[in-house]
Amino acid sequence: MKVVAIIPARFNSQRFPGKLMEKIGGKELILFTYQNILKTNFFDEVIVATDDKSIFDLIQDNGGKAQLTAKNHESGSDRIAEVAKDINADIIVNVQGDEPFIKKEDLESLINIFKNDRTKEVDLASLMEEIQMKEDIENPNNVKVVTDHTGNALYFSRSVIPFDREIQPNTKYYKHIGIYAFRREALLSFSGLKRGFLESTEKLEQLRYLENGYKIRLAISKNPTIGIDTPEDLEKAKEYLKTIKHD
Repeated sequence: MKVVAIIPARFNSQRFPGKLMEKIGGKELILFTYQNILKTNFFDEVIVATDDKSIFDLIQDNGGKAQLTAKNHESGSDRIAEVAKDINADIIVNVQGDEPFIKKEDLESLINIFKNDRTKEVDLASLMEEIQMKEDIENPNNVKVVTDHTGNALYFSRSVIPFDREIQPNTKYYKHIGIYAFRREALLSFSGLKRGFLESTEKLEQLRYLENGYKIRLAISKNPTIGIDTPEDLEKAKEYLKTIKHD
């Protein structure tokens, strides 16, 4: 099974423009993430897909692989699909450029979903982690997910799901970690799928797959992650990095 990682790297993030060129641990965030993924030695190839020349040059100048893409893509999936169409691979992994601390064992959990899917019914695989703090559960920047008993996604939302009507003590909430593994065919079909009401409302591209009947299966992440959506998240990531180095 050939597995390739593609990191979509759009410069003008809506909530935090230019964040991928902000520094963490003395390196630009996108370079930090790229090198972290490379160090896992888990992928046949790692490529940054970007619409920005400065990001392209940064990766290339540091011995990495990057490809310039069109600027007008609506989503990260569209961006990596532009690169993936010319790649011979079984599985394409979309590693977010603003998720710098992904660990190899969680990437393995992701790929194992496909290895264990003997009937090939799963189109996409992704990760989730349990969250317990009220502020994390209610934060719309943390996308929540609910699944069926086999781990297949039922819905993703920026709202609190499930809604705990009777305040039960055993209610669990899971945050979606925005890393996807696609069967190549599913990824290439994405741009041809109609953008539906749910995706347009929640601004979550994974809902396009659910609205069109694709199956997304989730694995539980074993390690904490910090997705950098805001300047505050960047500061949290810097503090977290200090604890790693201290350990």
